[in-house]
Amino acid sequence: MTHAAAGTRKGAETRLLQAAALALLFLLLWLATHLVPQTEQRVGTIAAVGFLLLAGTLTSELVELIGLPHLTGYLIAGIAAGPYALALIDESSVADLTQVNSLALALIALEGGAHLRISTLREGVRRLAWATLLQCLAVPIVVGCVFMALRRWIPFARDLPAAGLAGAALLWGTIAITRSPSATLGILSQTRAKGPIATGTLTFVMTSDIVVVVLLASAMVVARPLLDPAASFSLHDFETLGHDLLGSVALGTTVGLLLAAYIRLIGAQLIVLFVALGFGLTGMLQFLHFEPLLTFMVAGFVVQNLSKQGPKFLEAIERTGSIVYVIFFATAGADLDLQKLRALWPIAVALAGSRALVTYGAGRLASRLSNDPPMAKRWSWAGLVSQAGLALGVAGVVSRTFPMLGTGFGALAIATVALNEMVGPVLFKLALDRSGETRSSQKTPPLTG
Repeated sequence: MTHAAAGTRKGAETRLLQAAALALLFLLLWLATHLVPQTEQRVGTIAAVGFLLLAGTLTSELVELIGLPHLTGYLIAGIAAGPYALALIDESSVADLTQVNSLALALIALEGGAHLRISTLREGVRRLAWATLLQCLAVPIVVGCVFMALRRWIPFARDLPAAGLAGAALLWGTIAITRSPSATLGILSQTRAKGPIATGTLTFVMTSDIVVVVLLASAMVVARPLLDPAASFSLHDFETLGHDLLGSVALGTTVGLLLAAYIRLIGAQLIVLFVALGFGLTGMLQFLHFEPLLTFMVAGFVVQNLSKQGPKFLEAIERTGSIVYVIFFATAGADLDLQKLRALWPIAVALAGSRALVTYGAGRLASRLSNDPPMAKRWSWAGLVSQAGLALGVAGVVSRTFPMLGTGFGALAIATVALNEMVGPVLFKLALDRSGETRSSQKTPPLTG
């Protein structure tokens, strides 16, 4: 038997063992939930964390067989075990796990900020400027128009007057420009991709958070009198926005400098420090109404660019990467309401599809105007389809601020984001593989065209 055949057989045996272990894991949890249905909530949550870690990891290994990214495996495991599918994890445990995601988001933002280097931003400033301008103009306009065209099939928009419909479309267009830093970093963490597509996507996605915050506040100011005739146009929201942005940047800078000093002087137990920051600082930021993602991103950026501790800092965060992404995306899958997705899927497909198409067109045009390399011109748009927690957070803010839209606005946002969350990472990994930027694709010549 040749070494190649032995390697193939060993690989097949390993996959069979992984599939068997995954099936056994689901069976054990099913027996536990049926034999001991009244398990204490805290114990149930701890068990859910352990299960999602194991099931997500095993599923991610199995989906590799068909070329899907690990994030898709995490999502599938969470969806299957969640309260809307097999109900192996109940809604209360999922609610507890979504609170744990504040830690995951903090670490993801710290890592994203640490990946942004001033030299990289300086080299890609033209590409970043064109991509930001075109994506932030074309996406909300086109998706907003599609939203208005579909009004008769959208329950909460059907009876809105013309002005109210325009306001709702404006808010929906704002949600459409949000991206997913977690999905971007998750794919890059798995593939270790390096090249113009990986760098350009990461730079755009991380810096777009600031743009989203500004555009959301602006859209809410304009939409308020459109949706509520009794409301008046006010610039107070812009004052609040300025306070929140400056406060987030200032606090993030302070945290970054303190982190750099700690790493230089002590440098021990960094993971414990990150956990403490993720839980403790997030609560304080919510109290101050600062933007957590922006604050932690600035902190990571400061450590990387204003100190010599960047490599050590980034290495410590990356050690937690696999666990963070499994918990974050498996929990997102478990929290996905399949009933809402089933009821709204035709509208969600239309809105997600139009967003993907305009993202593709704007991405191709931006690459052409910035004179990108041929592969970047073809694939630079693919990493901008994913959506996740940021989009749902923006939808939640809109739903609370404009109760006249009802629960339908949030439900449609969940359904649409779910589609982008499942399709986006697959497209991004495909783009990195086809462009030759991933480790596996670097062994063979990249496709040209």
